[in-house]
Amino acid sequence: MSVAQLPPHPARAPREGKALQKGQQTKAAIVDAALALATQIGLEGLSIGALADATQMSKSGVFAHFGSREELQISVVREYHARFEQQVFYPAVGEPRGLPRLRAMFANWMKLTSVELDSGCIYISGAVEFDDRPGPVRDALAWSVQTWHEAMRRAITLAKDEGHLRAEVEEEQMLFEIHGLILALHYEARFLKNPGSIARAHTGFENILQRYGVPAVAVAAKSAPKSRPTARAAKE
Repeated sequence: MSVAQLPPHPARAPREGKALQKGQQTKAAIVDAALALATQIGLEGLSIGALADATQMSKSGVFAHFGSREELQISVVREYHARFEQQVFYPAVGEPRGLPRLRAMFANWMKLTSVELDSGCIYISGAVEFDDRPGPVRDALAWSVQTWHEAMRRAITLAKDEGHLRAEVEEEQMLFEIHGLILALHYEARFLKNPGSIARAHTGFENILQRYGVPAVAVAAKSAPKSRPTARAAKE
């Protein structure tokens, strides 16, 4: 029997598969630890050495999964964005189009923000760190925030289409004001420690809806099923 006719080693593929799976699990654990660390010290504070200490791994072991500090930072941004979508966006998609969905998106955003007042927000701290530093990390951060903004903008457009917001409402302006509430909340509650900041953010959102919304009577009239004319009415 020639070498070419020898059967393949049966245990090689399973071993490679297990090694790959273990490698992915290890990388996921490193990213999880890096995200927890970044919320405390910022993306700029992340380093292969600091993460090796936090995970009790060797520097070479951490480096093997990322190759550079920049790639580590980008992986953290991507992981934060994925979790943000899971907690804020996707649960709201099941709500009816229009104000119910827009309200759910803001409520979920506020719920996450309330937690991050203690831990920190990667989007906000990252913007401070990389606002004037062009490069892949800034690009990843900007793309993540812009993706969320586009989802909010779409929700506002749908609310207009459903007749819940006035037709002349400018999506960009309304989004700007809503996003401003979140930024103000972080500053007021996390930095200034002002009590009642969360309640004021909720009040601010309701004020925005009142200013841009269609009166409840008009919304109810539009959403109510149209009754068919009776035979007598048709004759008249």
